[in-house]
Amino acid sequence: MLLPYLEPGRTEAGCDEAGRGCLAGAVFAAAVIFPPGFAHDELNDSKQLSEKKRYALRPVIEQGATAWAIGMVTPEEIDKINILNASFLAMHRAIEQLTAQPEHLLIDGNRFTPYPGIPHTTIVKGDGRFLSIAAASILAKTYRDDYMNALALRYPAYRWDSNKGYPTQAHRLAIREFGVTPYHRKTFTLLSAGGQLSFDFRYK
Repeated sequence: MLLPYLEPGRTEAGCDEAGRGCLAGAVFAAAVIFPPGFAHDELNDSKQLSEKKRYALRPVIEQGATAWAIGMVTPEEIDKINILNASFLAMHRAIEQLTAQPEHLLIDGNRFTPYPGIPHTTIVKGDGRFLSIAAASILAKTYRDDYMNALALRYPAYRWDSNKGYPTQAHRLAIREFGVTPYHRKTFTLLSAGGQLSFDFRYK
């Protein structure tokens, strides 16, 4: 059973990101505030849930939350500021869109760039410990999956509908054969050692 809060009586927003380890696509983040007394036995870290279960839980989270929001950072931005900073920026963008003001932020992980005016606590594997962070992980994952599924219709060779931009063998083979797209992260190692991709490839 996940914990409903870190400190009783305080308005807390759980935050998590999705897509940090991908070769392509934006990184997404979500922030979720639940009202006092909210509970749901099936909420868990998104990585522990099936795709079907994640999508089934999304409306439960959205309807049950006091406030929720999504933030994203583009591949171009990721290349400019690096993926760690991009993950923090995506969380900031989610937090700034919340319709209710949290008193404290619960951040999944061990590092975070402070959000102005709101204290935070970083929690390693927090998505498996706190309801609000688990909910944020589910929203970030499902909204990012929607985004990658839409891109997959435009770039079917890369199989983003199944790999979601992660470095699978099929994805790397497609990069080798067809080159990079405008959605690939150019500062990432897109091919493994010995098959390094040259960015002289034209965009498809």
